[in-house]
Amino acid sequence: MAERAGPAAALDRTDPEGAIAAAAARCSNWGRWGEDDVLGTLNFLDDAKRREGAALVRRGAAFSLAQSFDMGGPQKGWRRRTNPVHTMLDTGTDAERGTQGFPHGLGGADDVVFMPLQASTQWDGLGHIFDHGRAWNGRRAGDVVTSDGDLVTGIETAAAHLVGRGVLLDVGAAVGTDGELPDGFAITAEHLEATIAAQGGTSRVGRGDLVCVRTGRLARARREGWGDYAGGASPGLSFTTADWLHGTEIAGIATDTWGFEVRPNEFDDAFQPLHQVCIPNIGLFIGEMWDLDALAADCASDGVYEFFLAAAPLPVTGAVGAPLNPVAVK
Repeated sequence: MAERAGPAAALDRTDPEGAIAAAAARCSNWGRWGEDDVLGTLNFLDDAKRREGAALVRRGAAFSLAQSFDMGGPQKGWRRRTNPVHTMLDTGTDAERGTQGFPHGLGGADDVVFMPLQASTQWDGLGHIFDHGRAWNGRRAGDVVTSDGDLVTGIETAAAHLVGRGVLLDVGAAVGTDGELPDGFAITAEHLEATIAAQGGTSRVGRGDLVCVRTGRLARARREGWGDYAGGASPGLSFTTADWLHGTEIAGIATDTWGFEVRPNEFDDAFQPLHQVCIPNIGLFIGEMWDLDALAADCASDGVYEFFLAAAPLPVTGAVGAPLNPVAVK
C-alpha cells in the first residue's frame, strides 16, 4: 500500500484561488509518467492489479452499479445536460403489419437513443476539466480539446484499463444516520479512514484500486424523487481529500452522487474545486451517479468489501466523459 499523505493544510475558505493552487502544486502528477502520458492514475492499475482483482471472485455474485439511462431522470437540463431520449425505429406493430420489407415473415425491432454522455452513470475523462487553461500533464487546454473532441486524452484511451480490484467505502453506513449522509456533508480523509477501519481488512485502499464511495444520496432520491439530485445540495468528498486521493495512488474513484464532491462547495466563490485539482493535476478518473446500494447491502451481509470490478467506459472517440455499466463480481 502506498504511503498516506500527511494532513492537508487548513482550509482557508476566504481564498479559493490560493487553496486550489496550493493543492494543485502539492498533488501534481505532471510529468510522472512522461510528457506524452494520456492515462494519468490508470498507470497505477497494472496487469498485476488486474490479476489481484480477478482473484477476488469467489461466489460469482454480480452487481450492476449503473443507474438506468432513463427519460425520467436524473438530469434537469443544467448546461444542456438532458435525460436520454429513447425512440423506437421499428416495433412489433410494424412486424405484425408486414411493412418492414423482410422476406419469409421475419420481423424485428430497432431503436435509437440521444443523450449527453454524462447523463447517467459515467466516468469523467482527463479532458473534462482544466486548471487555468491547462489540461492533464500541463498541456494547453486548446491543444487537447477542440470542436473535434479530445484529440489527446479521449475516453477511448482508457477503455481497456478500468478493470481491476474494486473496494467499497460505505461512508453513509459508517458515519451517517440510517445509512445516509445529509446534504452538505463534507467527507474528509478522516471519514474515509474511519470507514476503512469499521469495515475491516477487505476495505484497505492502495495503489491501483478503484474506490467506490457510497453516501446514500441515490437511495434518498429513489425514496423522495429526483428533486435536486442533479446539481443541487449533496454529501460528497471534501476539498481537503485531495492529498488523500493523491497519496493513496488509487486509479479511480466513483460516488453515488451527481458531482462527486460536497455541494454546496466549501468555498463561497467556487465551483467544483476538487475536480480542478483531481482531473487536470492528479490525473484521477472520477465516476459519478453510480448505483452502489445493492452492492453495499451484500458487502454488509458477508463482511467483504473488495471485489472484481469491470468498469470500461463506452469508447466514444474524442469524448471527455462516457457512460458505462460497471459490474462488480464477488
